[in-house]
Amino acid sequence: MANDPTSTDPAAEKTAQTQRAIQHEQDQRDAAQSSSGEKEKKQPVQAGARDQPTELPAQHLSKPGHEADLELAPRFMAPDYVGSGKLKGQVALITGGDSGIGRAVAVLFAREGADVAIGYLNEQIDAEETKRCVEAEGTRCLLLPGDVKDPSYCVRAVDRTVEAFGQLDVLVNNAAFQEHAESLDDLTEERFDQTLRTNVYGYFHMAKAALRHLKRGGSIINTGSVTGLEGSSHLLDYSTTKGAIHAFTKALAQNVLPRGIRVNAVAPGPVWTPLNPADAPAEKVAEFGSQTDMKRPAQPEELSPAYVFLAAPVCSGYITGIVLPVTGSIGAS
Repeated sequence: MANDPTSTDPAAEKTAQTQRAIQHEQDQRDAAQSSSGEKEKKQPVQAGARDQPTELPAQHLSKPGHEADLELAPRFMAPDYVGSGKLKGQVALITGGDSGIGRAVAVLFAREGADVAIGYLNEQIDAEETKRCVEAEGTRCLLLPGDVKDPSYCVRAVDRTVEAFGQLDVLVNNAAFQEHAESLDDLTEERFDQTLRTNVYGYFHMAKAALRHLKRGGSIINTGSVTGLEGSSHLLDYSTTKGAIHAFTKALAQNVLPRGIRVNAVAPGPVWTPLNPADAPAEKVAEFGSQTDMKRPAQPEELSPAYVFLAAPVCSGYITGIVLPVTGSIGAS
């Protein structure tokens, strides 16, 4: 009967046969992969101006980690990036500016016309190299060694920057401490305090000192992390501080917006800098970044243009309070 619900519709049966054929074909592929004992390894993705390194050395560094000691030198010069005066006549202070992301940001800020002051702990050789690279771009560089946990250092660093260059337009909070722990039981209060005071108090002290000098059009950029967005089972304290930095960014942005000052953050994924080799064991360093969708870590020069974008009023004058993920993966937010 035409209205019998149990009767087979030819079109429906044909669709079911097609679906079973597709399933059978995939089942055969799965079985072949299972019998071979391994799946095809996905290759690292290259989507930028030049191919970036994908093989990392199994290397462990002593803290605080010196870029000069890395067997694979991080790429920070961004040779394909052409400056256009976006920061001409401006002055920037970058903490953690001796190496890694901070060094790459310093170079591009200089290429865009800014004088740059560099805050760092005690990595003098790295800092001198950053200074050389900044000055090679045609602007001035001031070195400011010290500890951002110390409020008096933060005030001195800002004051010396203003004394040397006459103004302050951009603060980049980038200094950080990271050390992994297998469980919460392994985290002493002393270790937790070291991470919190460097990564959160340091940002607080620097921002407070800088705001005495920042004027309309000024900018603060905080370095967050994908761990502040997603957490990390072995970076409990570090993830906590990065989440706090994201919240601090949004709250401070609301607080200073009436003054015409913008506050934003960049949340990097894995980036090849001294920070991770000075934390993880050598064998894990060799796999660093392989879990991202791009199957590799970023190089510092792949992060620094984001900081230029957020610093330059001509690019982001209508942007404040955002956390910009640059993670090599889809969906981080």
